[in-house]
Amino acid sequence: MVACEHGAAGEGCLIRSDQGHLRRLSQPNRRMRGFPRHTVSVSDATMPPKSLKTLRQIALLALACLPLAAQAWWDSAWSQRTRVTLNTSPEGVATTEALSQLAVPVRLHSGNFDFLAAKPDGSDLRVVAGDDKTPLPFRIERFDGANELAVLWVQLPAVAPGTDQNTLYVYAGRADGVAEAPAAVADAGTAAAIRFAEPDGRAADHTGTLAAEAPATVELNGLIGPAARLAGTALRWPASDRVRAAAGAPYAVSMWVRPESASGLLFQQGPLSVALEQGRVVARLGAATAGGGALPPSAWAQVAVQAAGGRLVLHINGATAATADLPAAPAIEGGFEVGAGYSGLVDELVIATAARSEAFLRFVHAAESADARLIATVQQSPDQVDAEAGGHGGYMGILVKNLTVDAWVVIALCGLLFLIAAWVMVDKFFLVRRTDSANQGFLAQFREARDVMQVQGAAAHPRSSLARIYDAGLRELQKRDVREGGQPLSGASIDAVKAAVDADVVRENNRLNSLMVWLTIAISGGPFLGLLGTVVGVMITFAAIAAAGDVNVNAIAPGIAAALLATVAGLAVAIPALFGYNYLTSRMKTISADMQIFVDEFVTRVAEAYGQR
Repeated sequence: MVACEHGAAGEGCLIRSDQGHLRRLSQPNRRMRGFPRHTVSVSDATMPPKSLKTLRQIALLALACLPLAAQAWWDSAWSQRTRVTLNTSPEGVATTEALSQLAVPVRLHSGNFDFLAAKPDGSDLRVVAGDDKTPLPFRIERFDGANELAVLWVQLPAVAPGTDQNTLYVYAGRADGVAEAPAAVADAGTAAAIRFAEPDGRAADHTGTLAAEAPATVELNGLIGPAARLAGTALRWPASDRVRAAAGAPYAVSMWVRPESASGLLFQQGPLSVALEQGRVVARLGAATAGGGALPPSAWAQVAVQAAGGRLVLHINGATAATADLPAAPAIEGGFEVGAGYSGLVDELVIATAARSEAFLRFVHAAESADARLIATVQQSPDQVDAEAGGHGGYMGILVKNLTVDAWVVIALCGLLFLIAAWVMVDKFFLVRRTDSANQGFLAQFREARDVMQVQGAAAHPRSSLARIYDAGLRELQKRDVREGGQPLSGASIDAVKAAVDADVVRENNRLNSLMVWLTIAISGGPFLGLLGTVVGVMITFAAIAAAGDVNVNAIAPGIAAALLATVAGLAVAIPALFGYNYLTSRMKTISADMQIFVDEFVTRVAEAYGQR
């Protein structure tokens, strides 16, 4: 196909071929009187689509908008995890002070941890921070797969106050997992943290370098893990530079006790002593004495004593119980002992060479006690994490995983049908917009022209359907050699011109409506295609239930939900196609009406100018 384009004055016209090459035709030797040399197009050429790039972009956008499974999982090699949340809001244990480098215990049991999925010795355990990226140092105090009980000590880099978003994760479930070296879990101010967790009763501290002079009797089920059972004989540890304080320097001791006697020495190091006297806790350092409340027998209680800032303070269960002025604190050094004359259990003995705030002690008490107000644990699977992390997108990921082959085929066909429909809608949108704009320009020129045969046609308005209709009528007039002052047109000739123009109107309507059948296919066929996929998927799901002989809603629900995804895909094709079809049809009807009006106007002007009078 070729079309005539304007050349410079006196240089003839330019011919553009289908390949886009331009050639110049020489000025014709013979001029038809009354006819502009540039008005006749050689054929009904159409423009190459310029919207191809736009269509590609829309197709890529449509593919990008498909639901993708969002997965927040540290490492897919681990099959399960337990989410641990430390709630420092008023609903948990209210904390107003930001804390750092805390050691907290994480208790695992059958309710929050799958011991069958983990290795028998817990060597595949890993602890990750709330960002699900940063590994945290931890130490296993107890892992009893047979009884499904475990205790981990984890060091947190920071704990934010007043929020329930302090989170960490315990991962397990890797068959080839190798145990990591146990970390010395403690903050910088901790000189010794004795957990009484060694099977041989060594009662060593968190570094493993400071141990009791004689083995302790271990009670397996203590406050957190194992605990030391004392029956009046003290446990003694040798002197160490790590557990000493110069005169006036801060020093703190905390421990959990479950007394079975009303009196006894809980802790003794140099001038510092903490004793149980007739059920009451009394702390002494030099000339200062701080006596607190009574401890109920056979119940766990946290006792903490610290000397700092010229005061001796006794804390019981995270709250201040008694204080005493300490104008001149003596040095605290030498070995220390626990339990002289005391009967009962002792656990979590911690010596610190730094001052401890009440917020810190309250947090430690809440973290280590059996009260679950601070720490909440929930077992999670990868599918649950997908749903929680991605909302609807996460649920969509679960559905995608349960799609059957037939559903995939149906969804793929729906996707292909959607892309075709989208291409048709975009192409027709640009076509009707260009055509309508070009028609308005041509029509304005046509109505301004005094001679109906002196109008620039499709060569000047290549995108106008009215210009092409005009050229069809002009060709009919050329056949009849209409000249100024020549033989007027008869009624039959005018009818012939009108018939030729009407035929071109039909061709232009066909051109506008081409490929619209794909939208009707998408509208009517998309939902039926999706329904087919759903029915087949439900049939397969129920057949699987029949073969298994077990009805489990958790097993059948994902399959049925995934089958319904095929219907969703069909509707996702039909709904946009329906809207696009209705919009394009209305625009095409407007253009078709304009062409009919133009035909009447053109024939009327031809009859007035060149018809018999």
